[in-house]
Amino acid sequence: MDDLHVFPGPGAPHGLRVPEAELDEQFSRASGPGGQGVNTTASRVQLSVDLATTTALTEEQRQRALHRLASRLTGTMLTINASEHRSQRRNRAAARQRLAALLRDAVFPETPRRPTRPTRASRRRRLEAKRRRSETKQHRRRPHPE
Repeated sequence: MDDLHVFPGPGAPHGLRVPEAELDEQFSRASGPGGQGVNTTASRVQLSVDLATTTALTEEQRQRALHRLASRLTGTMLTINASEHRSQRRNRAAARQRLAALLRDAVFPETPRRPTRPTRASRRRRLEAKRRRSETKQHRRRPHPE
């Protein structure tokens, strides 16, 4: 195959291109559909890329990706497994699509949270609910001896 292309989007306005040399593909036997051929063909694909050394990412994108994908990384290696198809070619394409989607989402810049204030109506409803709850609890008390 050739280089992995990631479509343009926020965080990567010109898209990304991961060179073929930086992608590591390994093949093994897959479980699942395939009948007798499942025992003889290496159709399962493991596609790996080292996020710390890839030339596809800028330093800012690299930091974002390492932070966002930390739970999926082994060291700095991101690995995708694909074994849902019976052919190796289709599994290779599926793994590349998933890797491209992961990278696109990982470099997406964080949108800053804009603090909002509660509306007058929501404050009124909250206080009214508190008042009703207080009355309910007061009616449960023993009557005050007078």
